[in-house]
Amino acid sequence: MSAPVTSVWGRAEQQDFRSRVRGCLLGGAVGDALGAGVSALSLDEIRAAHGADAVTDLVPAYGRRGAVTAGTQLTLFTVDGLIRAQVRRDTGAWHPPTDIHRAHLRWAATQRDWGPDERREDSGWLALEEWLYARRGPSRECLTGLADATMGTLERPRNPTARDFGAVTRSAPFGLLVGWDPQLVLQLAVECAAQTHGHPAAYLSAGAFAVVVHGLARGESLDAAVQRALALLAARPGHQPVTDALKHALGAVRQGIPSPARVESLGGGRTAEDVLGVAVYCALVGEDVRHGLCLAVNHGGASEATGALCGSLLGALHGETALPPGWLAELEGRGTVLELADDFAMEMTQGPALHGPAVSAPGWLTRYPRA
Repeated sequence: MSAPVTSVWGRAEQQDFRSRVRGCLLGGAVGDALGAGVSALSLDEIRAAHGADAVTDLVPAYGRRGAVTAGTQLTLFTVDGLIRAQVRRDTGAWHPPTDIHRAHLRWAATQRDWGPDERREDSGWLALEEWLYARRGPSRECLTGLADATMGTLERPRNPTARDFGAVTRSAPFGLLVGWDPQLVLQLAVECAAQTHGHPAAYLSAGAFAVVVHGLARGESLDAAVQRALALLAARPGHQPVTDALKHALGAVRQGIPSPARVESLGGGRTAEDVLGVAVYCALVGEDVRHGLCLAVNHGGASEATGALCGSLLGALHGETALPPGWLAELEGRGTVLELADDFAMEMTQGPALHGPAVSAPGWLTRYPRA
C-alpha cells in the first residue's frame, strides 16, 4: 500500500477536521448507546416498552444509560491502530492492515482478561482503560476471527461466510484519513474487515461506509459521498448486494415521509449491507441529528449497529456541536473517546512535530508505541 500525500494544514482546517473527527466518533458511540437497549426487540416490542413514539431518549443497557457495545470498543481500537500506523511510518514499516490487526488483537484481550496487563510494553494508553474490559455483545465472528494471531486477508479471509455487521461498525475511522485517496480508503477498510468477516457483502459494506465517511469528513454532501462509494464499488467482485442496499436507501428518500415502516422496508435483517442502507437513509432524511438517530434505532433490526453508523455519518457531516448534549453527558467513556479523537486529529495534522528524523516526543511514543 502506497503512502498518501502529506498536506499542509492551516489552523481553520485543523479545527474543522478535529470537530468532524470528534463528531464522527462521538456520534457513532451515541448512536450505539441509543440503540443498545432495544437491539433485541421488534418494533412492536419497542413501542410496548417505550410508548407509541418508541425510543426518543437513551434507555438502559448493560445496567446503565449511555452504555456502548463492542462496536464502539472496536472502533476505538481501530483509531488506536491507525495512529500507530502513522507513527510507524518513520521506521519504514508501512503496512496499516497489520497495525489494525494488532490493535484488534488488543481489543480481543480485553474480552478475555479481567483487566489491563501493565506488564505489556506495547499496550499504549488505550488498552489500560479499565472500562473497556467488559463484554458488550461482541459477535462470534469478531471473537473467532481474532482468536489467534493469524491475520485474515482478502485472499484468505477469516470466517468466509460471515455477513453480519461486526466489521462495518468499526470502520468509520478509515474514512477520517482525509489525506488519502478514496480508493485507498476503500482498500484499507476492505482488507481490515476481511480479518474477521470474509463474505464480500460484509467487507465491501465496510469499505463503502468508510468511503462515505471520507467524503463527509472532507466537507462533501452525503449524497455526493454515497455516489462516490457506488462508483468505487462497481469494480469490485461481489458488490451487488451492497450497491443494491445503497441505491434502495437513496430511492426511499423520495418515497414520502420517513417512518419506521419505511426503515424496515430497507431490510430488517442484521446483514452488513442492510445496516449500511438503513443508516444512510436515516442520515439523509433526518431533520437533525436527534431525529435521524431516533429513526435509525426504532426498527426490528440491529438497532445498535444502525444507530452507530448513522451517528458516525451525521457527526462527520455536521461536527461535534450538532450532537445532542444531553446524550453526550451520559455517554459511557466519553472522555476516552474525546481523548482518542483529539490524538488522532493531532497525529494526522501535526505528526511531523511529534516524531520524525529530527524530533521525537517521548510522551507520544509511550502512548502509541512503535513496537
